Amino acid sequence: MRSLVFLALAVITYGVNGAKPSKLGRYNQTPISTDCKKPPAVCNCNLTVNQDSQVSGAMKTLDVKLDKLVAQNLDKKVENLEKNSKKQLEKLIGLINKSATPDVVTTTSSNETEICDNALKKMETKLEKLIVNKLETKLEKLLQQNLETKRLERLTTLINKTADPEIVRQLLNGTFEAALKKIETKLEKIRELTHKAIFSASSCKELFDMHKLKTSRVYTLKFGSQKIHVYCHMGDFGCGDGGWTLAMKIDGTKKTFHYDSHFWSDRKPLNFAGGRTGFDSQETKLPTYWNTSFSKICLGMKIGHKIRFFTIYKHANSLYSLIADGRYRATSLGRNTWKSLIGPQASLQKYCNKEGFNAICSDKPHSKARIGITSNEWNDCVLCDSRIGFGTGGYHDDTNTCGNEATFSPDNGNKHIKTMGYILVQ
Repeated sequence: MRSLVFLALAVITYGVNGAKPSKLGRYNQTPISTDCKKPPAVCNCNLTVNQDSQVSGAMKTLDVKLDKLVAQNLDKKVENLEKNSKKQLEKLIGLINKSATPDVVTTTSSNETEICDNALKKMETKLEKLIVNKLETKLEKLLQQNLETKRLERLTTLINKTADPEIVRQLLNGTFEAALKKIETKLEKIRELTHKAIFSASSCKELFDMHKLKTSRVYTLKFGSQKIHVYCHMGDFGCGDGGWTLAMKIDGTKKTFHYDSHFWSDRKPLNFAGGRTGFDSQETKLPTYWNTSFSKICLGMKIGHKIRFFTIYKHANSLYSLIADGRYRATSLGRNTWKSLIGPQASLQKYCNKEGFNAICSDKPHSKARIGITSNEWNDCVLCDSRIGFGTGGYHDDTNTCGNEATFSPDNGNKHIKTMGYILVQ
């Protein structure tokens, strides 16, 4: 472009034939012979072409060259656009299937609606193949493990339901990131459905250890012929990770799980729906209370939006085996550990400190706890007036069934704190 400008200036200055006009010719318009082959300094030439005509001709020449240059630049831009479009198209096809061909998004039809419909159908087919192919290896491994044919058929049915036209539309419109996220979500859902269809376990720990499932969500646990849906906590929420199985959720403002409630001594479940949610306010008692063996118990209390946890290391066949018969079974955590469930507001009397399972003082109308600690202002365990625990009752507020109750000279003042309690095992 710059060279053309210089060319134009040269034409204006020197003329079409390259000869610089003399001062006489420039101002007096004296004609020069057009046959002159030498510069004016060598021969005295007479002008025969008007200066204006020379400039006009030079400008026309310049315009032609500029038109050619612009056309060439446009051609290059179009070519680059075509190349970029082709690369985007190849990237799009690669996202769907490495073996896809460009005819997925181009057709010979002149009707735009028909083109889109045909392309969408082809992309949906490719996407279905992609999803199914990703699971063929898994199916082959399952076949090698001699799993039941019915389970495999069920899994295949679940896979065949995964096609999502929205993914294809996003790919067609060029929103690759959204489409990829959609595919990842879809594959994660397939994985979860696969686990539901194939794996069976009696605890969340078994799912964590044997099947390497690390996502906290609802899983199906199996006890004999009975199957229940339980929310498994796989990560560390305060008791460490490793797969925690929910057993009970207790609302301290209700008498459902009072110390004297039949739910502590029977094998009757309560509110299965509450077992499919996290640390909320739905009370529940699941078959895991009498079916699931463990080596650790996780206890948590929720006050407002704050939940505090600690772990008891205890081997047992089930919580039922520790509690249902009413026998006292001691723990040795210490009063400060129990107070940590409540936080800085916690209060207990200084003596007795009877802790564990079925912790009850000699005088039964006083404080008691199915899981917890009871204390007294005297150095005995007769008239206990304070407690922290789960499944509580007794003086001085018998309606407090989970939390902290303290009167008669406790170490942090009188307390009547009712909490939401969570009991999990591993």
